[in-house]
Amino acid sequence: MRYQVGVVALTLLLVGMAAPVFGAEDKKPAESVKKETHLIIKTKFGEMEIKLFPELAPKHVQSFVKLAKSGFFDKTLFHRVIPGFMIQGGDPNTKDPNKKNEFGTGGPGYTLPDEFSATTHKRGILSTANTGSPNSGGSQFFIMVKDNPGLDRKYSVFGEVIRGMEVADQIVNAPRVVCTEPVEQMRGRSKSGDPCDLPKERIEMTVTVVEK
Repeated sequence: MRYQVGVVALTLLLVGMAAPVFGAEDKKPAESVKKETHLIIKTKFGEMEIKLFPELAPKHVQSFVKLAKSGFFDKTLFHRVIPGFMIQGGDPNTKDPNKKNEFGTGGPGYTLPDEFSATTHKRGILSTANTGSPNSGGSQFFIMVKDNPGLDRKYSVFGEVIRGMEVADQIVNAPRVVCTEPVEQMRGRSKSGDPCDLPKERIEMTVTVVEK
């Protein structure tokens, strides 16, 4: 009888070891966290961090990131600053001080299709400059320092400043060339030939891409 009891006990023990443990949590593979693409624009006044909006303007974001990674924007200027409105940069011609008559006309060698959205042009928004014609945006961009919904659906919004707007405020208030006469305003040049709204001192930038 002892032998029989021992065999039964051993059998029950083995069955118990093989049985699943109910209530134990199944191990699941860790889900990958989707990273956001940000830009860091550094100037002599400090730096601005910008969150990009690929869901709103995928082609603009892709182009800007590609150009930034290649160093395209480094040493370019904020060449147009208008208090109460915006600051503009991204023209490769501004790297050369001798090309002032070409400031505001440069680009990457291609244009982008318009990607207008319902996102309003409020303070901090990053948007693409264009010539006023359809699908004419390139590398030039502007950052709003004050709300201006009149620009909505006319320019492609592709990001927003999330840190460092005080830097944009310093840039927009920098001393600049002001064109006061109608003829100057119409041609966009002062008597000296300098572009209207050009800061008197060079405000260079470097742009880097970070994933967060």
